[in-house]
Amino acid sequence: MRLHLGYVPLCDAAPLIAAHEMGFARAEGLELDLSPEPSWATLRDRLALGHLDAAHMLAPLALASALALSGPPSDILVPLSLSLNGNAITLSAALWQAMAPDGDDLAAVARAFAQVARERHAAGRPLTLGTVHPFSCHTYQLRLFAQAGGLDPAAIRLVVVPPQYSVETLARGLVDGFCAGAPWNAVAVAAGLGRIAALGCEVAPDAPEKVLAVSARLDGATLPLVRAVAKAGLWCADPANRTDLVHRLARRTYLGLDAALIGRTLSGEIVLDREGRRRAAPDYLRLGAEAQPPRPAQARWLLAQMHAAGQVPAGEATESAALAVYRPDLYAAAGLPG
Repeated sequence: MRLHLGYVPLCDAAPLIAAHEMGFARAEGLELDLSPEPSWATLRDRLALGHLDAAHMLAPLALASALALSGPPSDILVPLSLSLNGNAITLSAALWQAMAPDGDDLAAVARAFAQVARERHAAGRPLTLGTVHPFSCHTYQLRLFAQAGGLDPAAIRLVVVPPQYSVETLARGLVDGFCAGAPWNAVAVAAGLGRIAALGCEVAPDAPEKVLAVSARLDGATLPLVRAVAKAGLWCADPANRTDLVHRLARRTYLGLDAALIGRTLSGEIVLDREGRRRAAPDYLRLGAEAQPPRPAQARWLLAQMHAAGQVPAGEATESAALAVYRPDLYAAAGLPG
């Protein structure tokens, strides 16, 4: 059976890419056509309208799409999580210089950011930060980062920038910083455009980042697809396969970026600035067994963030509808470990 899967060019699309490249899908009787999408909104719409059978998707966007909060009505299910963490907050060199934090830890950086943000807001020139979609952990991590410094998130301006355009937007001075997934923060640093101020895994440890969103129309193809992508995720998480994975992701067909940069990202060796300061963050991006079960607790955490952002009302009906999207029963039926 041939399936059409969408993804946005990011390191955490690796399980879909590996499922195709390494034969995991073919072993399940599937042929995958992978489609790089220019934005999360485009991917969401194409999945909802039936142009895609499944997709690598922002976990909060999968819930919002299924709950008819974003885009066309959708029948998607989440039988598999793809990744935890993977984001970072990158600020322009000028903003970092203005902040002059008294340390590199999250609290010190967040306080310094909050001070500048308050001054800019009072002057009628609020800081503008890019996020990849309103319904994203990136949005919630920017809010949590602001709050960590004692700042009301309403004091900053958030604008949507697809991840692959975040570096260009920073270069043109259209934003003062952005929160995006790997490897785009590393690309901005390598270009000398910004400084990684905070890692997503510090702001919200083990945030549910990407999921495999599957159309309910797939029926019998769902379990083979879940098995193929899950096995590919395990392959991606094995350090013995990293060199092979890095070179495949670096191809123009997929990310089209420097292999060494992607390799550092996957190993959790984070270069923070143009001077080469580094931080070891082994949990920066988590793929594989611990990331894969679609846990109801993750859906509840996402709902709490969506509610805090004013995107969804609280209540049992909303929670029940969201939990119906997450399908650990399909994950178990695929014969995968819990």
